[in-house]
Parts: sequence; structure tokens; C-alpha cells
Amino acid sequence: MSQSDLAEIIRERLAPFPRDHFLSAGDLNAATVPPLLDLADAFVDFNRQGAKALDLMRGRTVVNLFFENSTRTSASFEIAARRLGADVTALSPRTSSVAKGETLIDTAATLNAMKPDVLVVRHGASGAAALLSQKVGCAVVNAGDGRHEHPTQALLDLLSLRRAFGDVGGLTVAICGDIAHSRVARSNVALLSMMGARVRLIGPPTLVPGDADRWGCEVFHDMRKGLRGCDVVMMLRLQLERMEGALVPSTREFFRFWGLDREKLAWANPGAKVMHPGPMNRGVEIDSDVADDLSVSLIQDQVEMGVAARMAVLATLSVRREEASA
Repeated sequence: MSQSDLAEIIRERLAPFPRDHFLSAGDLNAATVPPLLDLADAFVDFNRQGAKALDLMRGRTVVNLFFENSTRTSASFEIAARRLGADVTALSPRTSSVAKGETLIDTAATLNAMKPDVLVVRHGASGAAALLSQKVGCAVVNAGDGRHEHPTQALLDLLSLRRAFGDVGGLTVAICGDIAHSRVARSNVALLSMMGARVRLIGPPTLVPGDADRWGCEVFHDMRKGLRGCDVVMMLRLQLERMEGALVPSTREFFRFWGLDREKLAWANPGAKVMHPGPMNRGVEIDSDVADDLSVSLIQDQVEMGVAARMAVLATLSVRREEASA
């Protein structure tokens, strides 16, 4: 299909985002997710063409405000915005007025005066993105807040799974590892369950939240038992920087019991796919032999889907703002 045909399909699928902001998976529902994924699908095909420039956000300004280090997510949002034709500014609070004592509210007021259209925020405190959304006049996208949520990651994971399996409904997905510190896990549980998948949580008792049984998931502490009958194995990074005290004996012991290798993966269903939101700790939560095997691994596919999914979010938020101001 030609690039012009794909651009026309994208324009036909464009619709307003269902909310003014994208702060959590709960901002979507079973009716609004499929059209958003359909749009993202079109962006995937478009991005695989030679030229990748669109004018859907021409004249719009996107500000990336990342209080935590990020390579994959920040680059993904920046590429997504530029391909849509937006002007993009990346701010590093470590070298800005925040480092000199400026509060989050002060930063919000300063940014608001600059009249951006979309503010993409990553922050170490849960609820930071929601707080900013109450103080600025632009759309806010949560790119990860503390242990709370990372909704665009869950959306891109859903896109990757839908392209791999055709339908997410009926799949059994195991989310494994450091559940307690994972905002990715919380957003994925919400979106996967919303779309009809059966979700399991697997990890050591010290890394599975005490209220996990109320998330609507099965909880396992034995990796092999938990993987039996699974279609998807989603590994999570062991977030040692967020841990207080010794929650695991050692990374070697963690890999022995909860790291994904060929032997443990064999307990899942034939044809099971492996995912990881990155960055990976090879030899800690996943073996390189599994991570790099493209016959089972969707990890590189997730990176590609990240740009397309975030293009869909930014474009639909822009449409919502245009309609609101009309």
C-alpha cells in the first residue's frame, strides 16, 4: 500500500482521545481501546515506509518532562511527536530550576505560561502526572509515575500482542518478577483484563504486593507452576534502586528461581511469546538465549510498537484539543 493511501487511512481512523489526559489505563475502556489500536496499527505500517513525516500535529508543541532517567520511553515519545509534525522540547529537571529547589507546582506554572499542547511526564512520585494535569491547560500524558502506572507501555504491549495473536481475549498472560515496584505491571493488569485476557502474577512473596489477590489475577510464587498453560510470559526488571532492604537473597538466586530460561519457558504453552518492557537485566530476570530468539521474543517488536502507540495517543489527544477549542 502506498504512503498516501496509508496517510488517508490514518486520517479516517483519527478520533478524539476519550479523556483530556492519559494518566492511567482506566482512562480507556473496552470500547475505546480497539479504535486506538487500529489507528496505531496504521501508524506501524506508515512508519515502515521510506518517508515518515505527517502534518497531523503541525503547529503543536510537545514538551517531554522526565524527572527520571529514560532512554527508550523518552526517545519513543520524541520520535512519535516529530513524525506527527509537532515541535518537541525535552526538559531535564536535573539541569533545570528544579535542581535549584523549584517545586513541581512552580514548574507546572512556568510550563503553562509557555502554552504547550501536550506535556509528557515521567516522575518518581506516584500521582505526579495527575497533579500536573490539574495545574496546566494542556493535555498530560503519564510516561510513568512512581509505582503507580505507565499506561502507554501497556497500550503498546497490547498492540504487540494483538499483532502476534490476532486477539488478546482468551490469552493467558503471566507477568513475572518484581511486581511490587512495577508501574508497568499495574497498567498491564488493567488493560489486559479489560480486553478479556487472563492474567497471572508470578514472583517471590517479597516482590508481590500483599493486595495482589484483589487485582483480579491468580498469584503464584512458583515460576514453573505459574507458567503452566500460559500463552505470554512478560518479564519485569528487578528494580534494585527502589528496594529498601534485602527483598531477594541475590540476583543469582533470583535468576535461579524466577529468571526466565529455556527450561522454565518450556512449561508455558507451545508457541508462547516472551515480552519485556526494558531495560533488561540479562542473566537476572531473563536469559539472553531467550531474549534474543525472535521466534519467541516480542521484545524488539515492543520497541517498534512503542512509537506507533504513542503516535496514536498524541494524535488523538491533539484532535480532542482541536475539537474542544472549536
